[in-house]
Amino acid sequence: MKRLIAAGLMFGNLVEISSPALVERYNRALKHLTGKTTALTDFHIDISGYSPEIGDELDDELYLNPNGCNRQFILLTTSQKTAPLLNMKFSTSRGILVQFIEANEAQLFALTARDAVAGELQGSVYEVSTPARLLEMRQVTVEADTIGGHVADAEKLAALIDRFRQEPDGWRDDRLIESMIALARKTGDVTRVPISLPAMTFQQPNFWTSHFGGVYVFQDLKFPGVISTLPRESLGAMPISPVMDLSRRNQIAEWLERNGLVEPIVQARGMDAAAVLRQKMDFILVEAADALNLEIGDARRTELRKIAYRLGDALPEEFLGLAALLRWVEGVGDWPRITSENKSYFYTLRAAAGKDRDLVNMLLAELAPMDVRQMFIVHKERFYSAYATWSDRKRQYVVDFLEREYKVDAQGAREALFGPEPSMDARHRPEMAQGPKPARGMGAVGGPVVGPWGAAGGGRK
Repeated sequence: MKRLIAAGLMFGNLVEISSPALVERYNRALKHLTGKTTALTDFHIDISGYSPEIGDELDDELYLNPNGCNRQFILLTTSQKTAPLLNMKFSTSRGILVQFIEANEAQLFALTARDAVAGELQGSVYEVSTPARLLEMRQVTVEADTIGGHVADAEKLAALIDRFRQEPDGWRDDRLIESMIALARKTGDVTRVPISLPAMTFQQPNFWTSHFGGVYVFQDLKFPGVISTLPRESLGAMPISPVMDLSRRNQIAEWLERNGLVEPIVQARGMDAAAVLRQKMDFILVEAADALNLEIGDARRTELRKIAYRLGDALPEEFLGLAALLRWVEGVGDWPRITSENKSYFYTLRAAAGKDRDLVNMLLAELAPMDVRQMFIVHKERFYSAYATWSDRKRQYVVDFLEREYKVDAQGAREALFGPEPSMDARHRPEMAQGPKPARGMGAVGGPVVGPWGAAGGGRK
């Protein structure tokens, strides 16, 4: 992983904590939440306040996330909102923290100027002992306060002020006045500068979790479903149907189509489909060459084309399917008939616009694992796991590519591949771009989904 770290592709954009005052505040918060402290005098933290250096020191990557289902957090600065979330257990966690910080930014800015803010993403369960319990985690409540309890004290002071104003003899109550003065020394004048950090509740009916090998839960859809990375039998009885695993390609394709969750990249507005297809084909060739221990030179397109010639009829099915689609895009081939049984099928899709866009793209990254760029952007946990299994040659190629083609304009690359970022309160999916009418899927009964390509001869519109 050192190559990724050196290139800024892992642990990038973390917040450095090196001043003695901030280290002392962090230790107070850490002691408050976990009973532990750090001896480090400088370290880096993510959006939740988790530090990989402290995780190593304590030999506990989950020191702020016991049981992996109710993440605790430490805020030392509102600038943490732009940091990544490491060791993600639920796909919704970072988005919830970002929304919480943005909704309370002025208050958090004032509070973190004097103390650390600590809190918790409280799910509706306290442990996830069985897969079925995942479906009980439909919402998350965020509660936070400074270690010194400034928010709680401000609420007490506000209540005492109301009592002082309402009681006819309040001005004679020495104990009441003394209590108000004592609290005001800690909180300041809450009548002029109110302190408030209300609990916020977020719905999370649809999410990915790393528990049980990786599970996608979709409850808030017309046709709900659960998709497991491991064989579906490993989940046991689940109170939702269908339960699928990644081997059930036809069923997943039909389910995605019925819910309107995907669109063909060749029909997506604003996408340079030819360029995207070529890059996906390059990634597939690199994988094929690496598996056969073939030299790829500098892995530029001219070198990879030579690899394709050498492979000949041994070219992967994924490559051939995308090549047929590319010929159609460039106007030199017929409209291809690509079914969900074709290994290239999921490489030809991206998530449709809407509130579940990022979650669906995570799922597609697992179904199209040779597209390393998509995997790195939308599913870093899966990327880092795959990276650990690659040869040194492939690792260098991928790092060089991401540095050269993605890192220089990460936001632009994301929008070019997946479209504009969905708004936090998105409720409905915009109308999809028009193209050849899809043939009706057959995944419900186990047959292939003809999917977005339509019947042979669908033609160009």
